[in-house]
Amino acid sequence: MIISSFVFYTYGQPILSLLLLSSASINAVASYFVYFENNKRRKKQYAFLGVAFNLAVLSFFKYSPLFGRALEHFRSLDGIGDFLVSIPLPVGISFYTFQGISLVVDLYRSNHQSECPLFKVDRNFIRHYIHTIFFISFFPQLVAGPIVKAYEFYPQIKTKYLEEINFESAFKILIIGYFLKMVIADNLKDQTFWMMFPYFQVHSSYTLMTMLFGYSIQIFTDFAGYSLIAIGVAKLYGYDLPKNFNFPYISKSFSEFWTRWHITLSTWLKEYLYIPLGGNRRGRVRTYINLFIVMLLGGLWHGAAWSYMFWGAYHGILLAGERFILQRYGIPNNRYLDIVRILMVFILVTLGWLLFKLPEFPQVILYCNAMIHNFNYPVNQTIITYVALYTFPVALYYVNYLLRTRTGKNYLDTSIVYAIMLLNIFINSGSSGEFIYFQF
Repeated sequence: MIISSFVFYTYGQPILSLLLLSSASINAVASYFVYFENNKRRKKQYAFLGVAFNLAVLSFFKYSPLFGRALEHFRSLDGIGDFLVSIPLPVGISFYTFQGISLVVDLYRSNHQSECPLFKVDRNFIRHYIHTIFFISFFPQLVAGPIVKAYEFYPQIKTKYLEEINFESAFKILIIGYFLKMVIADNLKDQTFWMMFPYFQVHSSYTLMTMLFGYSIQIFTDFAGYSLIAIGVAKLYGYDLPKNFNFPYISKSFSEFWTRWHITLSTWLKEYLYIPLGGNRRGRVRTYINLFIVMLLGGLWHGAAWSYMFWGAYHGILLAGERFILQRYGIPNNRYLDIVRILMVFILVTLGWLLFKLPEFPQVILYCNAMIHNFNYPVNQTIITYVALYTFPVALYYVNYLLRTRTGKNYLDTSIVYAIMLLNIFINSGSSGEFIYFQF
């Protein structure tokens, strides 16, 4: 499995597989010393070095080009700027460095002398080293998650047997994942392409709103589809990866949204950043600040561009503002009010995706301006029809979930539905497009 994972990773970036191996190796050494060190001071030092190493690798390879572009304004530093801009971005670095931090921190919090450690580390360093290389490089989740925490994965490392594999469950998950990605996301991609600058400027307000709505569905089906494919493939090897999406667009609040969207990143940020910052234990104002900091850094985690930082700040403000309103005024339980809240969360989250779709902040402003002023432009019926057509199955997917939560019955879990999805994968897939989250 380790060799397969490295062959998979090497296929795209052969040289950068050395970085993956080095990262996994150093995490193996750091975590081993952290776990078995009895002296608290040295244990803390090892943990600090392990976390600092992962952050340094992530910062150097991911954010150097951002600083390099900033240095282009200073002629005397042109050489340094060019060097920083030329540094390649290794695929999956945001994911495997976070898993490395999880390993070191989980073992720092644990104790080999405790009766109930988070998980046990093999006393034999070679076996621990192999387990760690396997954990970091496990190919189904290597390039785009889900982000697996060490205490979730290590207990699963053991000999697997065919009779233990739930093939039916794995194939159902894979069919849903491929359907969401190849049929829905890839077909919507061809329609939302026209959101790019300068093409969007000639479209009507209705078309622009429809494309933005379509992109919101596209990014969900693209990433949720990938996550399901990763979970399904891992299941075929006997490993359970954590759920990454739980119907986020029915959220009644922004805090609920982040318990349903990219769940493994949200919980990672909560466990390894929000809570160490103090969480909500240090007063209201500090809680608002912590929420803002966590979302700001969460935005930067997505990419080395100011637009991602604005996106993170946008969600930080929404979360802090929502918490302030709820604490100050409260919101009564009301079915109709719940529908308004779901629509409001969906609209504001969807507006935020503009910062993902358009790389430059001024282009986002131009897009919003066009949505407000282009009502007299002709409506593009083709785009609106295709967006409606390919979002309909997603609407059914959500309605089925709501019915299932009330009745306990999964109306779409039938052979005919899986057969229809499989048929569409073969005859109605869109043009091949890279997973959106591969860039992170």
